[in-house]
Amino acid sequence: MAMMLPSCRRASSADSSATEASGAMPDMIVADSDSTAEVLTDTLYAVTLYGPTSYFIYKGEPMGYDYTLLKEFASDSRQALKLEVATSLSAAVDMLDQGKARLLAYNVPITAHYRDLVLHCGPESYSTQVLVQPKIKGKPAVSDVTQLVGKDVYVIDDSKYLRRLRNLNEELADEVVIRTVSPDSATEEDLIALVSSGDIPLTVVDSDIARLNETYFHDLDISTELSTPQRASWAVAPGDTALARRVNEWFDDDARSAGNTDLLKRFYEMSKTEPYATFDFSKGYISKYDNLFRRYSDGINWDWRLMAAQAYAESLFNPKARSWVGARGLMQVMPRTGRGYGASLSSLNNPDVSVKVASRLISDLNRYLINLVPNDRERRKFIIAAYNCGIAHIYDAIALAKKYGLDPQKWDNNVEKALLMKMNPRYYNDPVVKYGYARGTETSAYVRRIMDFYDNAVKNIDK
Repeated sequence: MAMMLPSCRRASSADSSATEASGAMPDMIVADSDSTAEVLTDTLYAVTLYGPTSYFIYKGEPMGYDYTLLKEFASDSRQALKLEVATSLSAAVDMLDQGKARLLAYNVPITAHYRDLVLHCGPESYSTQVLVQPKIKGKPAVSDVTQLVGKDVYVIDDSKYLRRLRNLNEELADEVVIRTVSPDSATEEDLIALVSSGDIPLTVVDSDIARLNETYFHDLDISTELSTPQRASWAVAPGDTALARRVNEWFDDDARSAGNTDLLKRFYEMSKTEPYATFDFSKGYISKYDNLFRRYSDGINWDWRLMAAQAYAESLFNPKARSWVGARGLMQVMPRTGRGYGASLSSLNNPDVSVKVASRLISDLNRYLINLVPNDRERRKFIIAAYNCGIAHIYDAIALAKKYGLDPQKWDNNVEKALLMKMNPRYYNDPVVKYGYARGTETSAYVRRIMDFYDNAVKNIDK
């Protein structure tokens, strides 16, 4: 099988999937600082929420800032991890209260409301609401809230951002033009993308969401703050002081602090996209790896120019490329996928190995999709999309397309649209969805780039 998928199940209205680590450990006794004993069971039952910063599935692998820390915490505690994914923060808090989970690995606001419901633990994060705007000559046009007078600002309807802008209007005598967007039709990430594309002038989001998206959109400024900082941290049930203390001690370790700094850079600072320049086809060939593309494409009935298009989109033909998620080589193969096809980590920078593994992955993806998408041209787009985000999200998008009246056998504006819907909590928490949040904008752009490159290659390069 091309990509190993985490085990998932629909647990209840309070959660939507589970990821379980293997290798149970015997019970241990751990002494806390008050010299009382905590019975450390062989399994850590935890809960989180899907989202771009907390937990998501990408290329068949579970990822996320909170998830990565949680997995390391369980490993260092010598516990297997049983993770449930709740559909909302209130549902996750209910799971703590009901004893279905012990640790909530998600940023729970530190407010009077939540202090009555949970015991906060772990390092505190701070976020503010920030203005997302284009850079003009490298600088923000709006550097002070008073400069918002008369400007259109788009925000999600019935959100904290709308409430903040209304409060701001009271201070500025109703001069900010507030435009609201239905939460069913758009997310904060959608609005950020629209600012980048120039379709809307301004939006407001939390600074952590803005920081993450700044790694995708390098033309944006997020430096103008519109609110006071909001503190948040992980949490346990109110009486679970032993676990809270253990979490605090683990995060206080110097080595852990250094590792956490590296993790923050990976998720919130490392660029997630590379420049994609117009390609010159006049030289009569695509790259020095054309013979490799021809050799391995022939065996899977795939046009070598399409594989070359993928290599250009993945690495710009750089065999030493490495992405923020650890994908490597010419075809940006994930280490876990490489192992599934017998390729060691060190070999993935070898162009021959990279193209060979990619061809086998493409062949398997074709086999998974051939009965669902019979048309060859359409199926190519599905395969390319699955190569980018993982087959699981494509299965989800097909299911959503069927449910919401879209054509499940067509990509453009149909299954593509359904994949974009998987950025919205309303849809990634839908009962037909098994693998949660997906950054659909990235995959949609990826497919379009590759198909445009391929169409130009067909016109200019002999098969």
